[in-house]
Amino acid sequence: MASEHTTWKPTTEHGDLSTHDREKLPDSAYAFPKQRKEPLTDKSHVQNALARFDQVDGVSDEDRDLAFRNIKKAAKHFGLDVDEKDWHDLGKHPHTSNRSH
Repeated sequence: MASEHTTWKPTTEHGDLSTHDREKLPDSAYAFPKQRKEPLTDKSHVQNALARFDQVDGVSDEDRDLAFRNIKKAAKHFGLDVDEKDWHDLGKHPHTSNRSH
């Protein structure tokens, strides 16, 4: 059974996420913290991380497991539903729905 451990923590200091701003983000703001890929700083970035999940290169399956758990945690924080139970399910149907609609 896969671990439920996550590393993502919300951050409010992200600005417009220019290159300079990204350098200031803690590792815990990223879906892939070790590689510092896919920042999860707001609802839009969580949606983008889901949409681009299969395009992230240079990561292991273990990295993807952690990233998916981080994305799910961030999605819950920002009020997004993620229907997929596993990252292998991504791409089969739309990734998120907005609970406020």
